Amino acid sequence: MSKFDHLDINPRILTAIKRTKLTSVESVLSLSGPDLERTCQLSSSDVSTLKHAIAESIPKPDPCTALDLWKEECSNNLKIKKLSIGCDVFDNFLRGGIISRGITELSGESASGKTQFCLQLCLTVQLPVTHGGLAGGVVYICTEDAFPNKRLQQLITHYNEKYSGLKERIQFSDNIYIEHISDYDGLTYCIHKKLPVLLAQGLIQLVIVDSVAALFRCDYENHEMIKRAKHMNTFAGKLRSFSQQYNIPIVCVNQVSDCFDKSSTRKVLPALGLTWSNQVTSRFILAKTSCPIQLENSIPNESVDGSVRKFEVVFAPNIPQIVFPFIVDKYGIHGLK
Repeated sequence: MSKFDHLDINPRILTAIKRTKLTSVESVLSLSGPDLERTCQLSSSDVSTLKHAIAESIPKPDPCTALDLWKEECSNNLKIKKLSIGCDVFDNFLRGGIISRGITELSGESASGKTQFCLQLCLTVQLPVTHGGLAGGVVYICTEDAFPNKRLQQLITHYNEKYSGLKERIQFSDNIYIEHISDYDGLTYCIHKKLPVLLAQGLIQLVIVDSVAALFRCDYENHEMIKRAKHMNTFAGKLRSFSQQYNIPIVCVNQVSDCFDKSSTRKVLPALGLTWSNQVTSRFILAKTSCPIQLENSIPNESVDGSVRKFEVVFAPNIPQIVFPFIVDKYGIHGLK
């Protein structure tokens, strides 16, 4: 049966369409009215009738207001899930955590805490929904250094103690799927072949790419910028489609570049330029500071990594622009009030 046979229109119009190379309703809607008139040899009124019939045949979601979304009184395909960071201060500032729609970018200089943040998400995503998790696994795509397994095991030990009261003990290590990738071809194969299989099985509730800049920054010559932009758009588009289809968070780590704009107050900016920025839904920047750590009720001999860092929300659909301090210790990342 033709993809047009279900349309309630004059058989003469259907016959005209079938004589062309148009094979789907999408191909019809992608053409302008004059183009359809020439391609199908139809009058303007016939083309208008055709487009109206196609529009009527496409399933439409029920109307939903912003208030309905906020109260979560909407259909499941419109609901937004949130993944806890594992710290009450972070969750309070981020209004529940990382959202499940679109791409969340974590950018910052080396040793600013980006990977620590991602490792913590690898564990919180496996927690029950009642504890801020999504009760699922994570795919962690490494494009730079080897996966920090030793640090992960340190965090797992802490989380096993912290959540020892759960009815079912979580085997955190069993639900983290690690993929090391060194070039764009490997990334394409992973995104288009391997990842869809895990997502279709319902095993994955989070995808992390650490980092996106490593591949797109080094594998292209100066004369290949258009090619790089196309590859970035294809890659980001696939991630966003996963996020929409399966309602899961996508987290991409990015590097930073020096800012030469004298009018800007920033010394560094997220890498990859405007092409990548246009694909990002939420942008967070992590940075080191020179502030020493002075915590009340601190534990003697407690190991705390370096100095206080700052977490900045540059833009996000659900959070205003804010900056707050945090630290990294052997138990993970912790926001400071």
